[in-house]
Amino acid sequence: MTTSFKNVTPSGPGGPATLLIVLSFTGFLLLTQSLFVVPSGEVAVVTTLGKVSGTPRKPGLNIKLPFIQSIFPFDVKTQVQPEQFETLTKDLQVIKATATIKYAIKPSEAGVIFATIANRNSEVYRKIVLPSLLKSLKSVFSQYELETIATEWNAISERIAETVTEELNTFGYVEVQALDLTGLEIAEEYRAAIEQKQIAGQQLLRAKTEVEIAEQEALRYETLNESLDNQVLFKLFLDKWDGRTQVVPALPGSNSGIPPVIVNGN
Repeated sequence: MTTSFKNVTPSGPGGPATLLIVLSFTGFLLLTQSLFVVPSGEVAVVTTLGKVSGTPRKPGLNIKLPFIQSIFPFDVKTQVQPEQFETLTKDLQVIKATATIKYAIKPSEAGVIFATIANRNSEVYRKIVLPSLLKSLKSVFSQYELETIATEWNAISERIAETVTEELNTFGYVEVQALDLTGLEIAEEYRAAIEQKQIAGQQLLRAKTEVEIAEQEALRYETLNESLDNQVLFKLFLDKWDGRTQVVPALPGSNSGIPPVIVNGN
C-alpha cells in the first residue's frame, strides 16, 4: 500500500504563509512572556531561574526575560488583622481580648521576605507579624496585676502598641500603623471585686475631701476670730449701721459697761 505526502517546504505551495504564521505566533508568545503589569498597591518580586534578582518591580508595565524569569506579587497596601488572644497577668489571672493590628509590607523588603521567610503574600502575617504581636502582648501584660489592667487599660494599650512597633522594627520587614485593643474579658467574680474596690476608693476619697474642707473652714474661722478685736468690731458695726438702731455697742476703751443710746442720730 502506497501513501503519498504533501510537500509543505517553504519553497512548496503554502510555505511562506505557514512560516509567517509560525513566526507571528512565536513573536506574540515572546511578547506576552516578556511584558507584565504590576497593579497599584502591589510590587512584584522577580526571580531568575528561582533566584531573586533585582529590586521589586513597581506598579505599571514591566519587562522580564521570557521563560527564564518569574514574578511573584506582594500586596503592600495596609492590612487590618484582628487577633483574639489569651494571656496571664502578673497575679496569674487569665484575661482575653482582641488585638487589631494595622500594618503594611515595606515595598523595598518584598524580595528579602520572599527569599528568606514567605513565598506568598498570605504568609507574611502568620510568619512575621503574629509572633511579634503575641510576644509583646504576653511581655507587657505579665508586668501588671489584673486590677491595674482593668483600671489603666488605655495606658497599657498604648504601651503594647509601642512594644509591638519596636519589636517589628528590629526586623524592618513591615511598618506598624496602629494597634487597637478591645473586648477585655475577665472572670466575673474578679470584675465585681474590682468594681467594689473602686467604689470604696471613691467613697474614701470623698470622705477625705470633706474632712479637708472642714479643717480649712475651721482654720479660716480661727484666723478670723484671732484678727477681730473690739476696735475692728465697732468699726464693722458703724459701717453697717442703718441709722435707725437706738442702742449701739460700747465705745472701745470705755470703762462704762452701759451701751450708749443714740437719740436723733447723735
